Amino acid sequence: MEKRKPRGRKPVDINLTNRQKEELEIVVRGMNTPHIQVIRANIILQANRDGRNAHIAKDVGCHIDTVRTWRGRWAETEAILADAEQEMDVKAYRQMVREVLTDNPRSGSPGKFSAEQLCQIMAVACQPPEEVDCPVTHWTPRELANKVVEQGVVESISVRHVGRFLKGVRLKTTPNPVLADQ
Repeated sequence: MEKRKPRGRKPVDINLTNRQKEELEIVVRGMNTPHIQVIRANIILQANRDGRNAHIAKDVGCHIDTVRTWRGRWAETEAILADAEQEMDVKAYRQMVREVLTDNPRSGSPGKFSAEQLCQIMAVACQPPEEVDCPVTHWTPRELANKVVEQGVVESISVRHVGRFLKGVRLKTTPNPVLADQ
């Protein structure tokens, strides 16, 4: 029987050094390693064994485009990693390998409010409105937005943004009693 020629473009070649293989295997076996990094490390390890993209995607349970992406990203940094092997200590090199396996920054503008500002907004929302001289019995997004601007917590904030923020942090209570009966 004649061997079938693979379809599609030829995958990017991955040639790992022994140290790179060791570091990627540590990532795969790591108990606290994020699952997405384990998948990416597996993609690189299998690509090193001349695995076809479709086979790797099926084996690790991801889309073929994901395999292509991470194979390409690794190939872009392969020479840099090989050079760094000789110069870096184990801990720094391990961190460098993990950085290659992390996402690139996403497009879009950064968040408008700091974590401290969000905590301050939440603190105001947790106070009864009467305590901060607000003429309502319960906070509405409009009243809360006005109050945090008035207090100088933020320069400006939309009513809709306050509403989304409060909806996102809404606490859910259990339907069962929390305290034990005595």
